[in-house]
Amino acid sequence: MPTLLANGIEHFYESSGPANAPVVVFAHSVGCSLEIWEAQVAALGDRYRCIRYDIRGHGRSAAVDIPTTIDDLAADLGGLLDALEIERAHIAGLSIGGMLGQAFAVAHPERVKSLMLVSTTALLPTLEFWATRAATVRADGMASVFDAVIPRWFTPDFIDREPAIIDGFRQRFAATDVAGYARCCEAIGGMDLRERIGAIAAPTLIVVGADDPATPPAMSEDLRQRIPHAEMVVIPDASHIVSVESPDAVTAQLAAFLARHEPDAPNSAFVRGLAIRREVLGDAYVERSLARAGAFAMPWQDFITRHAWNDVWGDPTLPRKTRSLLTLAMMVALHREEEFKIHLKPALGNGVSLEELRAMILQTGIYAGIPAGNAAIRWVREELGDEIAAFEARSD
Repeated sequence: MPTLLANGIEHFYESSGPANAPVVVFAHSVGCSLEIWEAQVAALGDRYRCIRYDIRGHGRSAAVDIPTTIDDLAADLGGLLDALEIERAHIAGLSIGGMLGQAFAVAHPERVKSLMLVSTTALLPTLEFWATRAATVRADGMASVFDAVIPRWFTPDFIDREPAIIDGFRQRFAATDVAGYARCCEAIGGMDLRERIGAIAAPTLIVVGADDPATPPAMSEDLRQRIPHAEMVVIPDASHIVSVESPDAVTAQLAAFLARHEPDAPNSAFVRGLAIRREVLGDAYVERSLARAGAFAMPWQDFITRHAWNDVWGDPTLPRKTRSLLTLAMMVALHREEEFKIHLKPALGNGVSLEELRAMILQTGIYAGIPAGNAAIRWVREELGDEIAAFEARSD
C-alpha cells in the first residue's frame, strides 16, 4: 500500500501517468476519499503525473485526534510534495481540498503552478454548525449524519439514478475515522481565508455546481472577486461532489485550464489541439469532422487542430469563456449561421450565461447591423428552444 510520511502523518496516495510529466495533485472533500477524482485522473493520466491522496483522518491515511486547522492540512500537502520530491505542481481541490489548496497557495506561491478550486469557499459558516457536527459523530458514529450529508452532495435526480454510487459513498463515509472527520469539521468551522486569498498569485480556475447547497455559486463568486484574475465556471444540474455527478464537464474544464497553463505537457500540438477541440465542441462533432475528412481534407483538419485549437484556443491570455463570446460575436457580424450554431451550446458549457449571450447579441447588433441581430436571435431560438423557454418563464 503506497503510503508516506507527510508533516509527521502517514498518508495514503496514488500516482499515475508519466513520471516526467507535469504534476497535478488532487485533494478531496471532507467525509470522502481520493476516489472522487477517478474520472479526472483517468482522462488526464496520459498527459500529467496525477497524484491523489487521502487527507488525514480519511480513507487509508492515518488519523490524529489533535486540534487541526486548514493551515495544518495545507502543511500536509507540502509534506506530501516534499516526500515525493516535487518542487511545483498544479493543485486541484474539492471542498475542504480546495480550502487547503487556497491556504497552500498563499503560504507557498512558488510551489503552485495553477490552482483549481472546485465546490469550495474561503469561509463556511458557522463555527457552531461544524462543532455540532463533530460532536454528533463522536457521540453517535459516522452513519448518524450520512442521511443529512448526502442531499448536500448530490442532486435528487442523481441520488435516484445512481444508487450504486451512493451506496459506495455511504460505505466509505461510514468507514471514515470518527476523530479524523471531527477534527476536519472543526478545521472548516475555524477557517476564514477571505483576507488572505488576495495574495494568491497562481492562475486560478473556480468550478461549482449550479445546484450546490453546501458551497453555492455565490460563494464561488466571492472567491472569484477576491483572487486576482480568477476564472469561474458553473456546471449546470450538479451539486457539491460535482467531479462525480458531472465528471465529463469537470474533466473538460480542468483539462482545458491545464492545457493553457502547461504548454510543455508531453503531447504534440495536434494532440493538445485535438483535446481542446473535443472539450469545446464535444467528442461527437469532432469525430464526425475527422471521419468525413478523408485523405483530401485531412491536411486541413490537421492545420486547424494545430493552429486554431492548440495555438489560438490554447493560448492562456484569454479565458475560454471570453473566446466563446468573441467567436459568437464574429459569427453574428459575418452572418455565419452554421459556425454560430456549432459554437453556441459549447459557449454555454464554457460558462456563458443566457444573459451574457443576449448582451453579446445586442452589442454586436448595434455595430454589425439590425439584420445581424435579428438573425442571431432566430439562431439562438432554433438551437436553444427549451433553454430560452425556461429562461423566459423565470423572467416573467
